[in-house]
Amino acid sequence: MLDAGRHPNIDILAYSELERVEGEAGAFTVTVRKKARFVKEEVCNACGDCAAKCPRKVPDEFDMKLRDRRAIYLYFAQGIPAVMTIDKDNCTFFEKGKCRLCERVCQKGAIDFEQKDEIVELSVGAIVVASGLDVFDPTPLTQYGYGRIKNVITGLEYERLINATGPTGGHLYRPSDNTLAKKVAYLQCVGSRDLNYCKYCSSVCCMYSIKDAMLAREHDPDAVSHIFHTDFRNVGKWFQDYEIKGREIYGINYVRGRVAEIEEDKSGNPVVWYEDTRKREVKSLTVDLVVLAAAAIAAKSSDKLAEILGIKLDENRFVKVNDREPADTSRPGIFACGFCNGPCDIPEAVSQASAAAMRAAELVLPEVKVAVGS
Repeated sequence: MLDAGRHPNIDILAYSELERVEGEAGAFTVTVRKKARFVKEEVCNACGDCAAKCPRKVPDEFDMKLRDRRAIYLYFAQGIPAVMTIDKDNCTFFEKGKCRLCERVCQKGAIDFEQKDEIVELSVGAIVVASGLDVFDPTPLTQYGYGRIKNVITGLEYERLINATGPTGGHLYRPSDNTLAKKVAYLQCVGSRDLNYCKYCSSVCCMYSIKDAMLAREHDPDAVSHIFHTDFRNVGKWFQDYEIKGREIYGINYVRGRVAEIEEDKSGNPVVWYEDTRKREVKSLTVDLVVLAAAAIAAKSSDKLAEILGIKLDENRFVKVNDREPADTSRPGIFACGFCNGPCDIPEAVSQASAAAMRAAELVLPEVKVAVGS
């Protein structure tokens, strides 16, 4: 990210939204709304003095609302550009016309409450869509108790808890009582491969659950992990070796069986009821914490983005790409890569990005075709 931020040929329009695309391949006019941060990007050095003094606290979206942030904030620690932003919807000054404490403590003079949105027009030859994914909300799957049982969380919430920069400093404290979770169950295919929700396999859940279970053991040698699955779909290079490593070195217990229901005992411990499909027995397992591998879904903005770009989506709202040219969308000159096309892991996303970049280069730099052909 730092390399991209410092590159002389890369302009990063962060905190911006696409509004309109006109023209054709090789000659697009793109209109972008660069939203007001109420902080001068060229002045702010992200020292954090303003956030330290800001009196207003709101749930932190990046930390999955597991802790609070201030109304003036840095979206996440490693973000590029490293610039503070004022959350207008939760700022006391914008609500009541008073405060401005951040302005008084900023020694660089970077706060600008008069800043307005800026409309930027770009002339470009090609467009690459890499809008990523969102995560399925498992609340409708009431049998799992998400939102009702405090110690049932999603994979992304787990990622923030186990991360050193997260709300617990990397300690796996469970939400109900902030005690260390020693026994953890990971449930696969929550919403995925489900005709009522997401019919497809989300592709990445098996591997990230194994990784998460490994992290639990690395943080606590006494941690015990159970991964409940219908089957593992570890189709990538060396992925099966990774699964075996999880069992033999990290002591992960792989349980083949779909979970039917999660209850809660008097101590707030989740009780997992499941069918052991190897032994054909109904069993229960009491754990400290349950982690749901929720389905990965198309980004919530996909419909609006597709309308602006004039491209087609498939039945699952992923960008529809050409079978013969898998980086090409339905509109010439617009290419797509990564999870916006459909479920994929990081190596596959990188390969797709290279393909999309090459297709864009072929369009805007005709000599690339000759170089590739030779």
